[in-house]
Amino acid sequence: MATGVWALRLWRAAPSGGAGWRFIATSPASELSPTQLVEMQNDLFNKEKNRQLSLTPRTEKIEVKHVGKTDPGTVFVMNKNISTPYSCAMHLSEWYCKKSILALVDGQPWDMYKPLTKSCEIKFLTFKDRDPGEVNKAYWRSCAMMMGCVIERAFKDEYVVSLVRAPEVPVIAGAFCYDVVLDQRLDEWTPTKENLRSFTKDAHVLIYKDLPFETLEVDAKVALEIFQHNKYKIDLIEEKASQNPERIVTLHRLGDFVDVTEGPLIPRTSVCFQYAVSAAHGLQAPHSSLLRRFQGLSLPVHLRAHFTIWDKLLERSRKLVTEDQIKPTEEGSST
Repeated sequence: MATGVWALRLWRAAPSGGAGWRFIATSPASELSPTQLVEMQNDLFNKEKNRQLSLTPRTEKIEVKHVGKTDPGTVFVMNKNISTPYSCAMHLSEWYCKKSILALVDGQPWDMYKPLTKSCEIKFLTFKDRDPGEVNKAYWRSCAMMMGCVIERAFKDEYVVSLVRAPEVPVIAGAFCYDVVLDQRLDEWTPTKENLRSFTKDAHVLIYKDLPFETLEVDAKVALEIFQHNKYKIDLIEEKASQNPERIVTLHRLGDFVDVTEGPLIPRTSVCFQYAVSAAHGLQAPHSSLLRRFQGLSLPVHLRAHFTIWDKLLERSRKLVTEDQIKPTEEGSST
């Protein structure tokens, strides 16, 4: 499969008895093209982002106190709903800008590019911390989102590609995952080594571009509009929204690829160094659709491995990550 030769053909979501949505195939003349769908999603994402910024027409100042091991007690005067942890890191040193993967904002894991909403205490997290658990989870989620982007955009217009979800997988499972439903005509298709190398090459293009992971918390109605073409994302959005009374859902954007994600994520794709899409396993999904679990492996630029160790880790990453391994974990396992 040559890189860039395969693209996305769409299914449209349509009302089903007024009670929900159903996935339907449409004729080529009436369906959105891949480019139009990407434009629609990004227009809606930008519209909501600008709307939220307009809610704070007057710049308000907040105080952010650094509580890290170095430079503790430093107080930054920042702009509410505009300044981010990365903005604070820029006031400290280049080391903080390059090494920080996440922030703890009043003890809560926070994206480096997510705006700060109030006066708070901040601490920066790196891969070399004594307990890198939160950083590792953010890295795994980010790698999975990158893989979802690659898979969604790798298939020709004549095939349906539906991203389902990226299961929350602990690092000790050996691989990150993204579950995907492909066109039924591909039920017998098994990715070759060449196919997997093509996916991997596309992922390295994302790494080379050094793209930031943007974050945006939106009302479920906005998320449903953005993902109206994907019934699986609609189900996921409803699930996420039901977990909080405000029905808020977290979205992330990578370049022009928007996804529903748990968060937080790493700051930029260039944090990744070694990266491979290593396997795709067939799973039985509801309604007789064949669910594919794509799996991958990555190590960050801060923790590079010798190629012999990498090859062993890569071989392990090809083994199916089972449902027993996909459970919330509290351990701070290291990459």
